[in-house]
Amino acid sequence: MNEDILEPELKIIDPHHHLWDLRLLVPAFPEPRHPFIETIAGAPYYVFDHLHADVTSGHNVVGTVFMECGAFYNANAEQALKPVGEVEFVNGVAAQSASGLYGDLRACAAIVGHADMTLGDAAAPVLEALTLAGNGRFRGIRHSAAWDSNPAVLGPPFHAPEGLLVSDSFQAGFSHLGPMGLTFDTWVLEPQLVDVLALARKFPNQPIVLDHCGTPLNTANYAGTLSQNFDRWRKAIKRLGECPNVSVKLGGLAMAFCGMPQEGPAKGVGSENLAAMWRPYIETCIEAFGPTRAMFESNYPVDRWGATYPVLWNAFKRITRGASADEKHELYAGSAARFYGIEDVLG
Repeated sequence: MNEDILEPELKIIDPHHHLWDLRLLVPAFPEPRHPFIETIAGAPYYVFDHLHADVTSGHNVVGTVFMECGAFYNANAEQALKPVGEVEFVNGVAAQSASGLYGDLRACAAIVGHADMTLGDAAAPVLEALTLAGNGRFRGIRHSAAWDSNPAVLGPPFHAPEGLLVSDSFQAGFSHLGPMGLTFDTWVLEPQLVDVLALARKFPNQPIVLDHCGTPLNTANYAGTLSQNFDRWRKAIKRLGECPNVSVKLGGLAMAFCGMPQEGPAKGVGSENLAAMWRPYIETCIEAFGPTRAMFESNYPVDRWGATYPVLWNAFKRITRGASADEKHELYAGSAARFYGIEDVLG
């Protein structure tokens, strides 16, 4: 769907996107496929050229933050150090973008990688190796904790154990992030938000950002339950907003898990309809965290399930139409720039 770009001059830092090559991985998943597999099958190869085409498609995206996704691991490294390969790869993409040959965009200005926090004290040398590989761009870790008792909710790519964030082994490794000045991205599903709250309260000085509005669910056995679970989600978000060390990413709602929209890729749902679906979640998050601890994200290419890149940002801009210029600056760029330490990208 083609739409005119709304507020084309508004500066954006996209704080959450992936780069991957899953062309060999996708065919390995058995039929019938989970909708998430269909999403990545629609973009099994997403590297700088594809990212550049999306972020330069009309909106004023000046910088981006790469988010780990288990891609480009170093096959020759020992198990704990394999994720260093992903950061090495992405740092090369960042250098490619920083050359200026592709315009003013600063892609992957910050890099969030992965280290297994359940390694405990043994996670520290992995964090040191990731920092070195990032060449000044490495900012933190995501160790995804998304889990549900029904495996059909998430599908075959995800295998986090129940209660990961509150386990002793995880928290032993997690405790090394703060002394090293590293951030933490957390991806959980809506019923797991209580675990994020417990983690944030136990480590009140650790910067944490909640990905994807806490991932409300509208798939598998959760299909059709968005409205009945909304109050539970809203109460959890408000409690998290009371933790000054926690921020939130406004997005991810176009994932297949959320079912907003329920019909998948290329169905042509316009930004007005998307804004209507997402508004209760986005506005609740902004109210709970405030503009200075909330940041819009694309979650691309995963959110391609429900929206093209231009339409996705148009939907966000429709939701914030009544916000002040200062509030928009925070939500679209300022909050992300501060959290990930890339204020220089804003000029």
